[in-house]
Parts: sequence; C-alpha cells; structure tokens
Amino acid sequence: MARCQVCGKGTRYGRNIRHQHSGRWERRAPRTSRTFKANVQKKTVVIDGRSQKVKICTACLSALLKKTASI
Repeated sequence: MARCQVCGKGTRYGRNIRHQHSGRWERRAPRTSRTFKANVQKKTVVIDGRSQKVKICTACLSALLKKTASI
C-alpha cells in the first residue's frame, strides 16, 4: 500500500551496507539501495461522526486509539 491518508507517510529510500570480510579494508563496503515501506492498513475509522474506510499507518492508528480512549 502506498501512502497514509492521515499523515502522508509513504515509501522512503535508504541503503544497505554490506560488511565485506574478504579483501582489504581500503576498499569500501558495497552499498545497495533499499526501500522502507510504511505499515499502512485499510481500516474503518469514525471521522466527524461518520465511519469511513481509510488507508492509515499504524502510528496514526495507535495515536487515534489513544486519543479516543482518553475522551
């Protein structure tokens, strides 16, 4: 799933660094690209008194549950 509809969190890009044990230390360890995907779920959430299906990340879902529990 692509993007959180609440906060806009989506796919981020980074690198894996392999620690090469063969060869000399003067050579740099190889780096490969990788993706960090947001944990996005399809949930039915009550917004403004109406229930709506939204794609929401687990961080926003947790914050929403904590907010509704304290009210």
